[in-house]
Amino acid sequence: MSKKILITDDEPHIRMLLEQTLEELEDYDVEFFLAENGEEALEIIREEKPGLVLLDVMMPKMNGFEVCRTVKQEWGMDDVFIIMLTAKGQEYDKEKGKEVGADMYITKPFNPDEIVAHAVKVLGIELD
Repeated sequence: MSKKILITDDEPHIRMLLEQTLEELEDYDVEFFLAENGEEALEIIREEKPGLVLLDVMMPKMNGFEVCRTVKQEWGMDDVFIIMLTAKGQEYDKEKGKEVGADMYITKPFNPDEIVAHAVKVLGIELD
């Protein structure tokens, strides 16, 4: 499993918040990548094959559902764990997330400790 995390959100402050939330994992050789839209996210996923992708839904160029569908269904990259992290909390949106292959769906505002716990589990990190 790759110890790489891709943070994809069109809001710079959300990307920064997530990176700061997870920065303690750098001590465990976790590498971070940032994308501000879906097209950029797909390029990074294809090149870097991150173990974990934190993916916003509402983004320019390509939304998170389209990115997730491409990665999971078209490319068959089941080893990339995708957490949809979005303000879209309606049941319909959660179902759509499942349909396109999201491994988890978390609504904003999120609990930073929950994000760290999921990252540690997904990447198989043993915290000291």
